[in-house]
Amino acid sequence: MKERMLVDYGTVFPFLTDEDWHRVEPLARRALEDLESARGPGSDFLGWLKLPARVQPEEIRRIQEVSAEVRQEAEVFVVIGIGGSYLGARAVIEALGPSFPIVCSRNGRGRRVPWIVFAGHNLSAKYLEDLLEVIQSKSLYVNVISKSGTTTEPGLAFRLLRRHLVDKYGREGAARRILSTTDAARGALRRLSDQEGYRTFVIPDDVGGRYSVLTPVGLLPVAVAGISIEELLEGARSMMDVCSLRDMFQNPAALYAAGRNLLASKGYLTEILVTYEPRLQALAEWWKQLYGESEGKEGKGIFPASAIFTTDLHSLGQWIQQGPRTILETLVHIREEEGSLRVPEDPDAQDGLEYLAGKAWTEIQEKACAGTRIAHHQGGVPIFSIEVPRLNAYFLGQLLYFFEKACGVSGYLLGVNPFDQPGVEAYKQNVFALLGKPGSEERARQLEETMRNLPRNRFV
Repeated sequence: MKERMLVDYGTVFPFLTDEDWHRVEPLARRALEDLESARGPGSDFLGWLKLPARVQPEEIRRIQEVSAEVRQEAEVFVVIGIGGSYLGARAVIEALGPSFPIVCSRNGRGRRVPWIVFAGHNLSAKYLEDLLEVIQSKSLYVNVISKSGTTTEPGLAFRLLRRHLVDKYGREGAARRILSTTDAARGALRRLSDQEGYRTFVIPDDVGGRYSVLTPVGLLPVAVAGISIEELLEGARSMMDVCSLRDMFQNPAALYAAGRNLLASKGYLTEILVTYEPRLQALAEWWKQLYGESEGKEGKGIFPASAIFTTDLHSLGQWIQQGPRTILETLVHIREEEGSLRVPEDPDAQDGLEYLAGKAWTEIQEKACAGTRIAHHQGGVPIFSIEVPRLNAYFLGQLLYFFEKACGVSGYLLGVNPFDQPGVEAYKQNVFALLGKPGSEERARQLEETMRNLPRNRFV
């Protein structure tokens, strides 16, 4: 039996009573059963639950074939998407790739990999101008990811990059270099893909964007990066099994979901996802969308934040240690094997650090993690510690599935539908109206009147 990551909740227990755990246990079991049996709200979007075991070998082979072509021919691979359409892929690629990627680098297994960049996740003109400049002389492939094809940010970025590809390679050449990940049958991007002959990959109808990392949305870019998608899925499958156990204290996802909901009921309403590995920063962004968009409804939900230690201890450490006791931490702790990098001796140095000479960097980081964890616990911060044996595709697959399953259980415990996002539409409709989208004229008039009646700014 292979290893798996573990959830250490020892530093959470002092903040909760036995009565708390006794009260939440049947509720967590019911939430888990509702999720597994598709009885809860949002049951049309539960395809991710069994996804690790559901991906077909033919689909994996096709992804591998296309990704091998991209690695062979492209210097730059642009992934166009926003939210769940890019965050999962970026999380895996940055976690398992080099800290300083360069064009046509080689991954740890010696494979040639293109420089993978992301677009369509902002509206910055400067960002896109810089992107166009840097890819001007590079061999390019593009993967556009959108179920509808009409989301503003990726839609505009694709329009721009498609024009660049057509100008550079011609219409047929551009079509060969555009890979489309979209709906099986509907939507503007599906129609355009069929019309132009783009190679397409399907986003399953029953999987929402923020749960889509183990579909072609995430698997294709991850495979282009030279990362084993089979190992990623295998890790997720192993966690899928343990996260189906009915005993809350044997099921890490149910335990995490129950504990954080109990803490929220006691006023701990901000959760900080913490890691000591900078390569997991994109994973933290993925996690923030997963929990923020799933739980932040009806005036409920824990606010998801993140920090990279020890870096952010020099900015947020004081607040975490002695600020309002409304925060909990979830620590993703990677137990890396001791590396070859050691502190050099320098008896002439005046930095007072000679006592560390000869120590491995990994040992220093371990001690920093232990010391900080003790300080924060003693300062009144409940801490879930997720112990990951190593940072590789297998254990990252476990971590991704664990967070997804815990989010579904947690949403049901909270009493919300964790698979919709009705609040997202409010700002979108305002933006459409202010930009002059046909049919939005009355809304635009009302918004302009609202802006005229706002209190005037007073500048000093």
